[in-house]
Amino acid sequence: MRLDLLSTLNAERAARRAAILVTDIATNEQRVVRESEAAQDPLADLLAERFRSGKSGIVEHGGLQLFFTVQVPPVKIVTIGAVHISQALAPIARQLDFDVTIIDPRTAFATPERFPDVPVLAEWPDAALPRIGLDRYTAMAVLTHDPKIDDPALDAALRAECFYIGALGSKKTHARRVERLTAADFGEEAVARIHAPIGLDIGAVSPAEIALSILAEIVATLRRDRRRK
Repeated sequence: MRLDLLSTLNAERAARRAAILVTDIATNEQRVVRESEAAQDPLADLLAERFRSGKSGIVEHGGLQLFFTVQVPPVKIVTIGAVHISQALAPIARQLDFDVTIIDPRTAFATPERFPDVPVLAEWPDAALPRIGLDRYTAMAVLTHDPKIDDPALDAALRAECFYIGALGSKKTHARRVERLTAADFGEEAVARIHAPIGLDIGAVSPAEIALSILAEIVATLRRDRRRK
């Protein structure tokens, strides 16, 4: 691989941006396509499919055999609320190779003792989130039931276009949440991206079951395009 291509891939990886190395198998010619540029590429549809799946492999186009080496950022889950659900969610998420960060300004809850193997930030979301960064490869689970904590996190997740946004609460609670977000100038389409009540409907009752339902919904959203095939 040429040094300039490797440098480009490394830069995109460091910035948590997806890219694909396209290799012509017959000639070994290579080029890098950044996700932000893919829509204008002659291989746009093929590239889009691979960006969605995150899977490398051989594709055929115009009589050519090409190998797409897909580089996408690792999925991270940002959990707002150092609650019992988060305690159950974090170890399962790590087994699924997701990076997890817990954010909660309530210092009685956000302690290393309660989350021994996960980064815990005892800060308000609007202070912590700009530092850790949100993007389209981030899932956010909002779990505190406190609008002062939850709403700034939802605002940030919607603006960052996180691929999954879920919020704990009843339909009545979510209706009030929608009113507040609408008043904050979020349109109907944006607000509809929030999964609420959070998690797949599996009849979950305990914190561990709710955590399982949340992670199942995150995986289902992440793999949505694969499930449709």
